[in-house]
Amino acid sequence: MKQLILDYTPYCTRAAIVENGKLEDFSVERAHFRGVVGNIYKGKVENVICGMQAAFVNIGEERNGFLYTGDSLADSRGLENDMPSGKSFNVSPGDVIMCQAVKEPYGQKGARLTTDVTIPGYFLVLLPLSTFVGVSRKIEDGKRRDYLEQFVSSICPEGMGFIIRTAANKASDEDLASEMETLKERWEQIRKDYANAKESTLVFEEASLFERAMRETMHEDVDEVVVNDREIQQKLDGRIGKPVLFYEGERNIMKHYGVTSQINHLCDRKVIMQNGAYLVIDKTEALTVIDVNTGRFVGTSHLEDTVFKTNLAAAECIALQLRLRNISGIVIIDFIDMTSDEHRQRVLETLKEALKRDRMKTSTVGFTSLGLVELTRKKTRLPLDEFMLQPCKDCAGGFVISDAQLAFMLRDDLEDFIIEHKCDTVYVGAHKDVFDMIFESGIMNRQLENAWKNKQIYFFVDNSLAREKWSISQEKPDGLKSYVRVLAK
Repeated sequence: MKQLILDYTPYCTRAAIVENGKLEDFSVERAHFRGVVGNIYKGKVENVICGMQAAFVNIGEERNGFLYTGDSLADSRGLENDMPSGKSFNVSPGDVIMCQAVKEPYGQKGARLTTDVTIPGYFLVLLPLSTFVGVSRKIEDGKRRDYLEQFVSSICPEGMGFIIRTAANKASDEDLASEMETLKERWEQIRKDYANAKESTLVFEEASLFERAMRETMHEDVDEVVVNDREIQQKLDGRIGKPVLFYEGERNIMKHYGVTSQINHLCDRKVIMQNGAYLVIDKTEALTVIDVNTGRFVGTSHLEDTVFKTNLAAAECIALQLRLRNISGIVIIDFIDMTSDEHRQRVLETLKEALKRDRMKTSTVGFTSLGLVELTRKKTRLPLDEFMLQPCKDCAGGFVISDAQLAFMLRDDLEDFIIEHKCDTVYVGAHKDVFDMIFESGIMNRQLENAWKNKQIYFFVDNSLAREKWSISQEKPDGLKSYVRVLAK
């Protein structure tokens, strides 16, 4: 059973793909920052750096976006449908251009932009400024590939192109034609909005995580979708050809489906595998380094065989961790040394096969002369640790669990306590940072409006506790004078 689990709170949306109880994919989107990837802007070129072949474009965000030569069409100012993609760079300060964000701003860098706009659908991706028609490499049947390419080309609007997505493999001709018309209409509306928009403003906003999850579900062999919001369930039901169930249980939806513990470990530096071996994942500004260790796995009496089995398991685990944590850019893997060329090749093949399940483009270079494996993973949205971690206030160099993640963890512990003790009154002590997050975020709204509606839940600040610790009791602590009842936000 493969499920898409959607958890909505006023603070953020979380989406998890779960297969037989195992977390296979995970995404988070804050309500106040949905990200910019996919957004289309009416940008104004502020500066052109000829030596870098790049331009900085004011798109109305906190930092200017940047546009490289290879991400620019020959001329995006006129929005001519027959513009070819190319390496020419023909923009000047003051130019107003249509551009689309392809990478999130990160660190001190603004969003990366392109003028080669794309409009994604379930089955097709519209290329309004190109005449290219291509088929996803994941559709492997040669006859089906040829048919899809010929059919889409035959009904493609003049001057436009399409990428045929994996989900189109199971789509009917009517589905494809209908979506093509929808995408064409969406593009025409974008053109109109662009013409009427002011400079340096958003013209088209990419879909929310819920909508993107639905779009990507068409590419996964998902058996059902489960969501904890009735309005969203009714909106989605019948739209995607798969059951959309409404969850209204007492526990948080992620806890109910057994993935909370897996989520909470997604920023651990050390990842312990089922066989007792483990990975150590270290991120730097330039790249991510993953070290493989045998740990408690002793395997057989033959060292080479033990090392080989450990590395095979690690290859599978690494591909999963890259996907779950959304680690991108350059990745260096230090597998345990192997003397057999055949074993090295098998490990590399296992890694490549596991990476095929990743929606992000990956490229594996292979073993270097030092026995390291190099790979790259396409960088678009922010890594998961941007949500789950925050800079440490004390050392100003490391990272600690974020206030938001601690609030989720506290909520789950409080759920367990209330269910176990069947109590109507609860006192919760927490560090001020977590206390503030609970009250500002609405993370507990769903429980307060339903299962906890008639319960008296009081919070108080206890700065004697570390940030990641809290106290929960049925009795009012001795000497406690100041406490606040938490209500739905």
